[in-house]
Amino acid sequence: MTTMTDTSNAARFREFKMPDVGEGLTEAEILKWYVQPGDTVTDGQVVCEVETAKAAVELPIPFDGVVHELRFPEGTTVDVGQVIIAVDVAPGSGDAAPAPAAPPVAEPEPSEPEAPKGRQPVLVGYGVSESSTKRRARKGSAAPVPAAAAAIQGEMNGHAAVVPQSRPLAKPPVRKLAKDLGIDLAQVVPTGKDGVITREDVRAAAASVPAQAPAPVVAEAAPTTEAPAPAVVTTVGARETRIPVKGVRKAIAQAMVGSAFTAPHVTEFVTVDVTRTMKLVAELKEDKDMAGVRVNPLLIIAKALLVAIKRNPEVNAAWDEANQEIVQKHYVNLGIAAATPRGLIVPNIKDAHEQTLPQLAASLGELVSTAREGKTSPAAMAGGTVTITNVGVFGVDTGTPILNQGESAILAVGAIKLQPWVHKGKVKPRQVTTLALSFDHRLVDGELGSKVLADVAAILEQPKRLITWA
Repeated sequence: MTTMTDTSNAARFREFKMPDVGEGLTEAEILKWYVQPGDTVTDGQVVCEVETAKAAVELPIPFDGVVHELRFPEGTTVDVGQVIIAVDVAPGSGDAAPAPAAPPVAEPEPSEPEAPKGRQPVLVGYGVSESSTKRRARKGSAAPVPAAAAAIQGEMNGHAAVVPQSRPLAKPPVRKLAKDLGIDLAQVVPTGKDGVITREDVRAAAASVPAQAPAPVVAEAAPTTEAPAPAVVTTVGARETRIPVKGVRKAIAQAMVGSAFTAPHVTEFVTVDVTRTMKLVAELKEDKDMAGVRVNPLLIIAKALLVAIKRNPEVNAAWDEANQEIVQKHYVNLGIAAATPRGLIVPNIKDAHEQTLPQLAASLGELVSTAREGKTSPAAMAGGTVTITNVGVFGVDTGTPILNQGESAILAVGAIKLQPWVHKGKVKPRQVTTLALSFDHRLVDGELGSKVLADVAAILEQPKRLITWA
């Protein structure tokens, strides 16, 4: 009789393990629980937010039931494969133990439940079944959305804070498709059952969107929203504070050490008169053909770098140590380094070389907006080929940037300042900035690196070269 009861109870409860979110990650920190013991959950409902070494990710649960227990409290780093939540999938049958009032200590890992039939594995969990589409409203206040720090403000973006909206209903593969096509799901009209957005809805929206996609409203002031406090902070008297190194910060440290001690860095500098570029920015802001997109100096600098890469394609490459090969890329995934409260992230614009100026402006706006919300996906940060870092927003003249691992070059943009400059034989006040290009000297020699930097500088000095060289 006891055996039958134990078997019955075991069948009632299902455990959800920390999934493998890809990119070779082995652990994640639980940032916030959206459910508590006793709450009813439905297939596909987001139950928690976790932070990996790449980004913050929301985890949907792949079955229905009532939350029995949370295995780990917020702020805990959990290995992939460990059970994080147990759900009573047959509530009301039998006398199960009452749900605990607080998350208990971690228990041994039960066996992994099989993927429900009819669904494909996605980034996390097993996705949403065809018949389950409704999501229960989250209890309590919404999770705090970290604002981006000054490195993605000012000339680099300057977009106003985004007012949180209700989350559109769509399966993870559909969200990825919308992301790849640059479609805002909030603007898509759903045709699926119970208001779920389908692939066809996204493709229809993409077909109806003109080349000039609107960008968020501009706001020059940096946001003041603070990042969530680290899970464990130890203060020793009043003289020092110890903060655990994990998540994004840990990944940054490993990547920077790996890059600095693997690729032989060379950095070259050039100071350039960008007065004409600043005039072009002002003119484009008034151009009706650029209506609805954000125009700033970073946009022109990004386009200048893309043109320079087109003229010097050998710089867009990677070093394959295992095979002892130089891998030349025939596409440009343009990374934009962004300092956020979670740490430095480098999302990239896929196939930026194919985009027009309005399209590039829209992509930059989306990239920054997503980074500000703390929702940059691991996929958005993978596969970069060349990066731009804008240290000028801090008032810094320039720096010697470290390469993003796996890339061959990174361009640092300094502050644009009014300075005395010899122009047409006379000293005049001109808008001047300093550019710094770091490159991997194993595959980019001094001549090639100099040509790329000189081309970028030449375009910023005479922007009409964008037309003649592009």
